[in-house]
Amino acid sequence: METWAFIVDNFDLIIMRTIEHISLVGVAIGLAIITGIPIGIAITQSKKAADIVLYVAAIIMTIPSIALFGVMIPILSKIGHGIGYVPAVIAVLLYSQLPIIRNTYTAIYNVDPALREAARGMGMSALQRLRMVELPLAVPVIMAGIRSAVVMSIGIMAIAAYIGAGGLGTFISRGISQTDARQLITGAVAVSILAIVADFFLLWLQNRLTPTGLKRVWPHPDRRSET
Repeated sequence: METWAFIVDNFDLIIMRTIEHISLVGVAIGLAIITGIPIGIAITQSKKAADIVLYVAAIIMTIPSIALFGVMIPILSKIGHGIGYVPAVIAVLLYSQLPIIRNTYTAIYNVDPALREAARGMGMSALQRLRMVELPLAVPVIMAGIRSAVVMSIGIMAIAAYIGAGGLGTFISRGISQTDARQLITGAVAVSILAIVADFFLLWLQNRLTPTGLKRVWPHPDRRSET
């Protein structure tokens, strides 16, 4: 009951922190998509390059988030952004690269060669084949990677509150430092709900973006194996 009373009394603050959290994650994921998808497409041209890029991205994923924040503080402090918004976005951007690059690479690489040959036989250029054939077929798997990145990023961004980034993690950090279970539970529940809502929204978007022909073959694109 105390936690519920805290939520009611601080509802406006919770909404503000939620918007702040969504803004941070949105910027980071947007940058990750803009960089990750082109990288995933580019490395399909070279197995060696793919191995190197995926290996580096996997190494970044193994670094504890709080340690990565700590490493960036002295580096970014030289340009006046050692704590706060910038290091939080950069960290989440780095963590989001692996699922997006990996799924994009796998989806494009596994497009049926017969379809590529048919497109080539119709006189399509490499860019036209990518835009009209390969990317539409790759949408379900790419979106699955983005969904994984978003859900993971919402959790990681909560930790960024320890470097002054704001967001819902502020409730968690203050709950721990002040031994206040109300704030701790409020933050944890809010982050969980946000992750669930974001996942369902992206699932809906994934189904909307999936070509009709693929929907007939795979009624639930998200159940395809993510690699």
